[in-house]
Amino acid sequence: MLKTLEDLILTIRQRKSSLVEDSYTAKLLNDKLLSVEKVKEEIGELIEAVENNSNKIHEAADVVYHLLVYLEGNGVKIEDIMKELDKRKKK
Repeated sequence: MLKTLEDLILTIRQRKSSLVEDSYTAKLLNDKLLSVEKVKEEIGELIEAVENNSNKIHEAADVVYHLLVYLEGNGVKIEDIMKELDKRKKK
């Protein structure tokens, strides 16, 4: 399960360094306004899907993908987020 997330992060980082022209990920990384809009849109769609009990998994996957691209594009590393979450664990 975590391998899938690691693979996705690796792909995003590869797109960031190579910026493949026909890559949707590269497009999001190059256009911060588009990336912000997509995160907002996908979160709204997830909320609606949960409320309507439909397409929850699909919409959640969209949120995770777009959020990871947005964060990576703005220099926020998932490793740092994981460290922060780890610090918040109750001992």
